[in-house]
Amino acid sequence: MGCFASRPKDTGGNRRKPTSIGDVSVYVPGLRIPKPVEFSQSLGDQLPKTLVERLTALRTRIVVMANQEGPTITRTRRKTQHGGSTLADLHQALEDYLPVLLGLTKDGSHLQCKVQFNWVNQEDEQEETAISNVWYEILSVLHLMAMLQMSQANLLLLPRGSSDGYHPKISEENRRASIDIFLKAAGYLDCAVKHVLPQFSTELRRSLPVDLAEGALRALCLQALGQGVDIQLGMAIDSAKATLAVKRRLSCEMVKYWQQAQDNLMNLPLANGWGEKHSLFVKWKYVEAKAAAYYYHGLILDEGNTEKSHGMAVAALQAADECYKESKKASEAFNTSSPTSRTPPLFGTMKYLSEKIPKETSSKVRINRDLYSYEKIMETAPTLPDFALALKPDEYQLPSVDASWSEDSLQTKKTSNHIKGNQR
Repeated sequence: MGCFASRPKDTGGNRRKPTSIGDVSVYVPGLRIPKPVEFSQSLGDQLPKTLVERLTALRTRIVVMANQEGPTITRTRRKTQHGGSTLADLHQALEDYLPVLLGLTKDGSHLQCKVQFNWVNQEDEQEETAISNVWYEILSVLHLMAMLQMSQANLLLLPRGSSDGYHPKISEENRRASIDIFLKAAGYLDCAVKHVLPQFSTELRRSLPVDLAEGALRALCLQALGQGVDIQLGMAIDSAKATLAVKRRLSCEMVKYWQQAQDNLMNLPLANGWGEKHSLFVKWKYVEAKAAAYYYHGLILDEGNTEKSHGMAVAALQAADECYKESKKASEAFNTSSPTSRTPPLFGTMKYLSEKIPKETSSKVRINRDLYSYEKIMETAPTLPDFALALKPDEYQLPSVDASWSEDSLQTKKTSNHIKGNQR
């Protein structure tokens, strides 16, 4: 089809990495920023002037907003002059742009490869990637929409001062809202993998920056789901009605999400600080999830009446304690890597487990070793139960092509342009 990709040389100023990103509950590996596009040069003689101008205006709005918000979006809760959220405004701008942009794909349109789209990367070694393919632009838009959702979730999950004047808290309303946001972000990424990446030839896929590689998109989708389950587990811990079995199931599911996220990142050449930090975040959350899973598995095993079940319980709790200690080291490695960050005050799952795991492990080990010989206690952790993953991405579908691309609309405008051309 004549579509091609290029990798502009680093120009030393487009990719702006802050030295610190502040408190992080939800890691967002930077925001890819679009660079200006001259639609009129590529499409001026192919489409009606009004349609070209509309594409230009919609994308220019995104370029301006993304460049303003990109460097600070992970750190601040900025508002517009009308009191709205800048995150929401940028997200809306992307939603407004997408139906009009999709017109370039209509019926296998010959226009798919007419425009070169250029974006500044964050996790790739190359600063920018330019590709003359509208599907690259669509993929980049979906990725940015997902990252904005993840940024919004991070803001909701930063503990705020409570009315009782004691520990900062996160309201149940914010926790429930964050789960919805995680599922929406996962939906955008799932759509990108299932419906947009298949539009690329094998050669063009190799030209994509690592930010948009299938493994990176799948890992971010799994991260969103894993963090959603983490919030569910925290709410279950706070609920008197939630059984140990429910908590174990949620924590074991969380392990699978994070393990799969880690597997997807394993062979990707993540670079430029953001990418390296991304890997460290997933490693930290994976180990943290294992601490929770072994803890609840150990408590259930300890309810058994045999020496074997008690021995397995001790081994599981010891594994939980080791994973908890490892998670603290992993958290420190994540926070000290560039750009530096901070872990906000603990809440939910880890606030509870940070108090319970050391205490419960010490107590159960002492009791069981008093009751049974050392040989009866397992030295290796028992296998965690394997549960099917319950949390799924929202089902997101690309919007319908905007009405301005209808045959009647285009024909009317083409006729008008033709008459004007003859008059000249």
